[in-house]
Amino acid sequence: MKKKVRKYEQQRKRKRNILLIVFAILILIAILAGYWLYSWIMHSNVMTPDKKDYSLYIPTGADFNQVKDSLYAHDLIYNKKSFEWVSSKKGCPNHVNPGRYVLKDGMSNYQLCNMLRGGLQTPVQVKFNNMRDIKMLAGRVGRQIEADSAEIARYLGDREVLQQLGFNERTIPALFLPNTYEFYWNTDAEKFVEKMKNEYDKFWNEDRKAKAKAVGLTPLQVSILASIVDKETNKTDEMARIAGVYLNRLKGGWLLQADPTLVFAVGDFELKRVLNVHKEVESPYNTYKYPGLPPGPICIPSLASIDAVLNPEKHSYYYFCAKDDFSGYHNFAKTLAEHNKNAQRYQRALNNNR
Repeated sequence: MKKKVRKYEQQRKRKRNILLIVFAILILIAILAGYWLYSWIMHSNVMTPDKKDYSLYIPTGADFNQVKDSLYAHDLIYNKKSFEWVSSKKGCPNHVNPGRYVLKDGMSNYQLCNMLRGGLQTPVQVKFNNMRDIKMLAGRVGRQIEADSAEIARYLGDREVLQQLGFNERTIPALFLPNTYEFYWNTDAEKFVEKMKNEYDKFWNEDRKAKAKAVGLTPLQVSILASIVDKETNKTDEMARIAGVYLNRLKGGWLLQADPTLVFAVGDFELKRVLNVHKEVESPYNTYKYPGLPPGPICIPSLASIDAVLNPEKHSYYYFCAKDDFSGYHNFAKTLAEHNKNAQRYQRALNNNR
């Protein structure tokens, strides 16, 4: 009887040990599975070139396969299977958001999927200055956002759009204020122009409108005159004086006689010297023929030149001519006789330098 009891106890102990071993194995499997799952989700899986931030661009209309193709083509994902598994669990294939996403070296699948699924894109800094016309502006901006130059130019060539904005094909350059602006990369032409209109309205506040009125101009006329000032000098500290010259001519009923308007009228932007023959060109931009300001800006004026027109230097100068030292600055004169002397000195310097 004792032997039977002992045998029964041994069998029960053996079963208990087996159960303990099985339980331990199951716990180990669970730990390993958990670690595997954790590693697939949370461990580093993004490798960027030279460990620097990498900008991933997802175009409008792209699907998840295109996103994967872009990631894989640039060798940005170490373990593709883990990325695709986590992506499917996070629902990324059904939530593709266009835009610019900045990937950091060492990101996990979890971080990357959250960024893409949530549309957590990083804005771009759109810069433009020294723009001659809308075509050049469209080209510059089109290289910085998703909307290409053709789309932007086409939108700004729509007369109905221009009318809604309060401009026409000649005055539209005045809408754009050269600066640096923050946009999402997937901005289209309409949204770009909409923001520029908002910036324009904010810029032309009551204070600036009052300054424009004080010099006898509308905001549009300020931009037109500023565009001429921009083409006369690249010396910011001289702009207010040149603006004062042109305002004196306007107030005196003189022809503006601005050489940059002739260059615009002729359409040869490489023209270095304006000759008498150019003064005969038939164009509303020929300020040697037609009084007042031209019908629109001859370039997209800088903020500095606009500020110069709004805050012109008060003086009695009616003429100016480039200095003969080729410094880029000008000599100013109150009389034609004085101006002719300055012009002769500059002409001699040009001849001496061939």
